Amino acid sequence: MARAAGEGEVVVSRGEDGTVHVVGGPVATSDFTRAVLDVAGAVLDWPVLGGAGLPTAEIHDVQRAQQWLWAVYGEQVAAAVHACAVGELASVRVPAEPTPLAGSAARLGFGHWAARWWPASHLDGIPALQPDVLGLELAALTHTCQQLFDADDDQPDDCVAELIGDHEAALDALIQWWHSTPPSSGTARQLENVLRTVDDAADSAGLDGEALRHLRTALDRPRPDGNPVDAATLFARNDDYALAAGEPLITGGRVVARGTGTNDWRRYPPGFVDASETAVSWTARALGARRQIEVEVVAHIAAPVAEVPLAAEVRVNDGPRSRVPLSRRVDVWSGRADLDLPAGETEPHIELGVLLPGFDPGPGSYSGADREAIRALVRQRLVTAATATQLDAPNSPPQDGTSAPFLAEIAAATTDEDY
Repeated sequence: MARAAGEGEVVVSRGEDGTVHVVGGPVATSDFTRAVLDVAGAVLDWPVLGGAGLPTAEIHDVQRAQQWLWAVYGEQVAAAVHACAVGELASVRVPAEPTPLAGSAARLGFGHWAARWWPASHLDGIPALQPDVLGLELAALTHTCQQLFDADDDQPDDCVAELIGDHEAALDALIQWWHSTPPSSGTARQLENVLRTVDDAADSAGLDGEALRHLRTALDRPRPDGNPVDAATLFARNDDYALAAGEPLITGGRVVARGTGTNDWRRYPPGFVDASETAVSWTARALGARRQIEVEVVAHIAAPVAEVPLAAEVRVNDGPRSRVPLSRRVDVWSGRADLDLPAGETEPHIELGVLLPGFDPGPGSYSGADREAIRALVRQRLVTAATATQLDAPNSPPQDGTSAPFLAEIAAATTDEDY
């Protein structure tokens, strides 16, 4: 067995099923601490909490992967992958040569992570990312990383046309932001790079439409000196979400117990539930001989208003799990159900979590410490984003890699909404 990879090295090995693995550092185990990309013949992932290093690769089709292996890891790693695939080697340590494509791929992977796992929370003071702004920057990054993909249909992250089509509503606002930003600043160059890359990607994909024609016109004309515009104003929400606007559930009776539940981000899609650890709460009441549980879950600002089958899963005294249907009222998902609880029970042990049936992978063992580490990470990124706008000096060097803030993070960091 080869030793663990040292700095600047990776371990290449062949599994029993023929899959070739490339490992260059720590591997994240929690779903929400991994940034993942589906690429030609492989899956790449990075530990979100471990900094932007070389990805781990699980290669199931070495022939397809050879088109990008050398450009991400260097030629020696590409040769070692081939040798392991054909059985010449079982495992080997080789030096890697990180490239610009590796940095762009890491940023793209982190952007997809942010679209899925960003822990937006009114309770924790973490603003949401504007999805259209993030989507357009992901479209630009995907176009930049086209060497990672091929013509096969098994790469869901090769979605430039879909990203532009879904998020083109933000193009006019990005153009205004670009025009209002000092042209020599890093933010202005980042905005211009995203806009020009989106334009090139749309042209390559044969996309057309009023928003894209306006973009082309704006890029072809000399850049005007616009008046300063607050990015937070450009992307402000127009909705009626108001934290704690709803009346609490009151059903009478004697309170038997109350507590908070587990808020496992893996069990529902993004945009449904406030990401705070305290977002899920419950109260058990005695109503004569009956026992009833009331559930309240703070909704995400983007939570759907229409009926969806969001539910709370309840387990009492290590018994079977049952589900309580939830419905949204303003800023809260709520519901109630009878409890199978002995009349004399005074201190029931109740476990409760929120989930979307059909999406839910099932209860896991991921700890709150993992989620708190993610919150600390995004808070630091927002501080960096806010500082970047305040100190955006002329002729500052362009930023790249996962440590540099996305445009959506810069806009979120300047929000004046009540977070």
